[in-house]
Amino acid sequence: MNSVSTFLETQRRTGSGPRTETAADVSHCLDAAVGRLRALQHDEGWWKGDLATNVTMDAEDLMLRHFLGIATADGDEQTARWIRSQQAADGSWSTFAGGPGDVSTTVEAWVALRMAGDDPAAEHLQRAAAFVRANGGLEGCRVFTHMWLSLFGLWSWHDCPDLPPELIFLPSWAPLNIYDWGCWARQTIVPLTIVSALRPVRPVSFDAADLRTGAPRPPKDRLPSWSGLFQRLDVLLHGYTSLPVKPLRNLAMRRAVEWIVARQEADGGWGGIQPPWVYSLIALHLMGYSLDHPVMRAGLAGLDGFTVHEETEDGPIRWLEACQSPVWDTGLAVAALLDAGVAPDDPDVLRATDWLLDEQITADGDWQVRRPDLPSAGWAFEFANDVYPDTDDTAEIVLALRRVDHPEPKRLGAALDRSVAWLTGMQSRDGGWGAFDADNTRTWAEKLPFCDFGAVIDPPSADVTAHVVEMLAAEGRAEEEPCRRGVQWLLDAQEQDGSWFGRWGANHVYGTGAAVPALVAAGMPTDDPVVRRAVRWLEDHQNDDGGWGEDLRSYRDPTWIGRGDSTPSQTAWALLALLAADEDSDAVARGLRHLVETQREDGGWDEDRYTGTGFPGDFYISYRLYRLVFPIWALGRYLERFRGRDERRPA
Repeated sequence: MNSVSTFLETQRRTGSGPRTETAADVSHCLDAAVGRLRALQHDEGWWKGDLATNVTMDAEDLMLRHFLGIATADGDEQTARWIRSQQAADGSWSTFAGGPGDVSTTVEAWVALRMAGDDPAAEHLQRAAAFVRANGGLEGCRVFTHMWLSLFGLWSWHDCPDLPPELIFLPSWAPLNIYDWGCWARQTIVPLTIVSALRPVRPVSFDAADLRTGAPRPPKDRLPSWSGLFQRLDVLLHGYTSLPVKPLRNLAMRRAVEWIVARQEADGGWGGIQPPWVYSLIALHLMGYSLDHPVMRAGLAGLDGFTVHEETEDGPIRWLEACQSPVWDTGLAVAALLDAGVAPDDPDVLRATDWLLDEQITADGDWQVRRPDLPSAGWAFEFANDVYPDTDDTAEIVLALRRVDHPEPKRLGAALDRSVAWLTGMQSRDGGWGAFDADNTRTWAEKLPFCDFGAVIDPPSADVTAHVVEMLAAEGRAEEEPCRRGVQWLLDAQEQDGSWFGRWGANHVYGTGAAVPALVAAGMPTDDPVVRRAVRWLEDHQNDDGGWGEDLRSYRDPTWIGRGDSTPSQTAWALLALLAADEDSDAVARGLRHLVETQREDGGWDEDRYTGTGFPGDFYISYRLYRLVFPIWALGRYLERFRGRDERRPA
């Protein structure tokens, strides 16, 4: 009997722990989870969990509707009810559940509630205003917040960084051209150049004096420094914007409009995410697009598809998803079912496979600016985002679908072969993979005064690189140069403590949970020092309850790295790494026990903490399906490794 089974059997015999279980309980837990996952599949074959973020999405949606003149009293109240429900005891709103208050988020929530008709003397708004003043005031907010307030006369456009539309003319080789930005950032920047140039103001009936501290503007950074240089360049750009004659300005704005319209997706949105969507609607409206123009109608209608309506004890609420993840969720769900022992020709697996095959992208996209001769064959994150397939989705889908026993094997094989070629071609020069673009590594944009919020470039990351390396290894290409270079990139990226940084998931637990399975799949021995350091890091950061968790504050405060309340998704990530490292230890047994003990009666798990990352340090996501699919992966791989599939029959 291996030590994991011995540990579990000891628990059964001695009655130690809050409840007892044997390895059979792990199997029962997995069967219940698989049943829950099956029940959540859409008739068309896909899965999608709601994506919760923070109330800036809802505040900006409300402000957008007021700016466009389409707000309704009922819609305002439903949004306001949701925003109020998310306020913390100290009066603030945070960027993630359980996190510290954020000044900019709180300011936007306060303004939205005022627009919805809340009394500024109301206790909840008084607490919010006091929090803002005590933490730097309106003066200390991020640029995005200042721009939103400038739209309504609550802040001065003169005090916002200038974004010249003439950027659209810069060739792709020039510094600060729009393709130097990550895809999410360029889609936001292009419409904002129009908004910044036109500087519209549609005044509201209140001011923001309650939020101000009267603090002076901070001094410019010293020269010589890139940030100091760009701050002084911004002064010149403001002067240029104030000139009565700007020969290229109108042409640049028309070119920007053409660029925006050409990238509207089938669902009416832009990039499948909220920021470029709302800014594109504002920019097009300012450029003369009426609300009944087909582009505007489609854009506004599409936002309704991102809106979640719920009934609460206090009345109906509405909140906005920042993005949607059906392709990602479906790829993960298929892999989870297969790891759980579900037959590769199972009807649910085949329905999902057929849906995914129909979602493969063959259209051109912005990534071809860096890879013009590479045929398109990736998958995107969303229902409709053909311009921006990503390497992460594509790698995970190839890993899952290659294991499917499809009735049309040639069709499936050809689609996956094309995707492998696309992924290989998207490798950056340094050997790693970014999510949406290759070689998107220039850091000029990060120094601009505008860029005080979120990641704006898309360099290779450990989690994405690991997923592609694992896929290439599964394809039998571990000895080929792209995979070897990817492995070397991962080796170079390992932290001194043995972990890896997680770009798209929280945080070092996610990065380590991706890197170890990839390296082992690529041929690294499990007793290699690289793997052993990672194992020690995971074991050292296991919580007393047997789970793992890492608070999102770890992106800004290193003392939080590897620390946080246990969550089912992060516990599963750690287990996936330990199982790949062939660990047969008490740490694995305790992690399994944690998942068994915290499972709900319906087969799922609760996860109040956010474990997804949009912009490290600034913007986070709660993927509602993570808490189910990743535990299924971990439980299934444990049973496969330590018991054998022939000893169990999955649900």
